[in-house]
Amino acid sequence: MKKILNKFRKKEEVQPASRITSETVAHHRERILAGGRKFKYPIQYARHKLVINAIIISVVALVVVLTVGWWQLYPAQNTSEFMYRITKVLPLPVATVDGQPVLYSDYLMKYLSSIHYLEKIEQANLKTDDGKRQIEYIKQESMKDAIADAYAQKLAKDLNVSVSESDIQASFKIQRQSSSGEVSEQTSDAVNLDYYGWSSDDYHHVTEQKLLRQKVAYALDKTALATSDMITTKIKNDPSIDLNTLATTLSEGSSIKIGYTASGLVLKTNRDGGLATEAAKLTKGQVSLAFKPATGDGYYFVKLIDSNDTQVNYEYIKVPLTAFNDALSKVINNGKVNKYISIPDSTTK
Repeated sequence: MKKILNKFRKKEEVQPASRITSETVAHHRERILAGGRKFKYPIQYARHKLVINAIIISVVALVVVLTVGWWQLYPAQNTSEFMYRITKVLPLPVATVDGQPVLYSDYLMKYLSSIHYLEKIEQANLKTDDGKRQIEYIKQESMKDAIADAYAQKLAKDLNVSVSESDIQASFKIQRQSSSGEVSEQTSDAVNLDYYGWSSDDYHHVTEQKLLRQKVAYALDKTALATSDMITTKIKNDPSIDLNTLATTLSEGSSIKIGYTASGLVLKTNRDGGLATEAAKLTKGQVSLAFKPATGDGYYFVKLIDSNDTQVNYEYIKVPLTAFNDALSKVINNGKVNKYISIPDSTTK
């Protein structure tokens, strides 16, 4: 009897589905939409929070990365190949010279190439006390060289001096010359990579910097140019002039010291900046007019003493360039160089 009563009660509790008509459709639509809102709004609010949290996390991560990177470069002075690649992408300064930034990548490129040469070619052990002193010396020289390049870039703007791609390719051609002829570009790149750890792009950049510094040095040094012009006039007036006597006479009482050197017999393909090549163009006893060698350190005058099919014997005088180094020394002495890393002076130890 109890089971039968319960069965009737359950039937009474079941509510028949309400019938949808044109008069109740609006009510039914609102009831369905209201049921969906409880799922929509919580997700909307959660998405807003997720965006804010993602932004905060990204900003914090960026700050952490920048802080670690700054610490690795400046306080820790990380000189790894990885940090060099980072500084090639990000033009971070390692110093300034007269307001001109000195790029960290230039400093590391010079430093790493010297370390590579010592370890791979010289087989030097840089973990010894002597090796550590060598590292400190290389750091000093790399910084000096990078500062000089940066100062040359600053002066180049004032002097309207630039280096073209043809200048760079001409320098490459000279560097590829050997006693057996010109080596290929691939061989030259392989040698640079093996000896200095330079890629072709690195070597291109190094060559461009070297040529720019040379051009600036020539454009800046008016005294050397005037001296060179004076020597040219003397040679034209006396084609058989004695170069040793001329150098001694001009150096007396002058701030510029004219250097004299005799080569002895050397190959016509001798790697001397082009002096042997220039001498080979002359007749015996003839003196060349002023020319700029590949070394880019002054004006040279060459006199052919003797020659044969493969060799030349010559002497030359050199008018050195001093204005650029003097100007850079003045800037340094006036405290216009600010270094962002500390490099111990190994000469004081």
